[in-house]
Amino acid sequence: MSTEENKGLTLLGRDVKGPVRKLETFPNRHPGREYTVTMVTDEFTAVCPITGQPDFATITIRYVPNQRILESKSLKLYLWSYRNEGIFHEHVTNTILDDLVKALDPMRCTVIGKFRVRGGISITVEANYERSAQAEND
Repeated sequence: MSTEENKGLTLLGRDVKGPVRKLETFPNRHPGREYTVTMVTDEFTAVCPITGQPDFATITIRYVPNQRILESKSLKLYLWSYRNEGIFHEHVTNTILDDLVKALDPMRCTVIGKFRVRGGISITVEANYERSAQAEND
């Protein structure tokens, strides 16, 4: 990767000791082509903000890049940062989407949080973003 492409990547290739709430990106070499990037982890954890009970989920991120690509180590550390945070399923899924949109300015992005059964009920939250025509002209 050229120096210009890795400018701003502070986590990749470095020993990071703990979670970091920072999403890093690098330039998309194919900005004129529409393609989908899918990232999945079944290791997401947070806690219920009321009971403190652990919540486990599979998080799926699917996006069509614009000018930036998401660096995967920063995503891992970002998701890890929720490990001890008390947050409802619906809120964390939407917060992840908001942070991804802010970092990437993608054409489209979907975040799916498929939370494991607790109390006999599983919850799946799907949050979507689509870039407006106005944003494309800016």
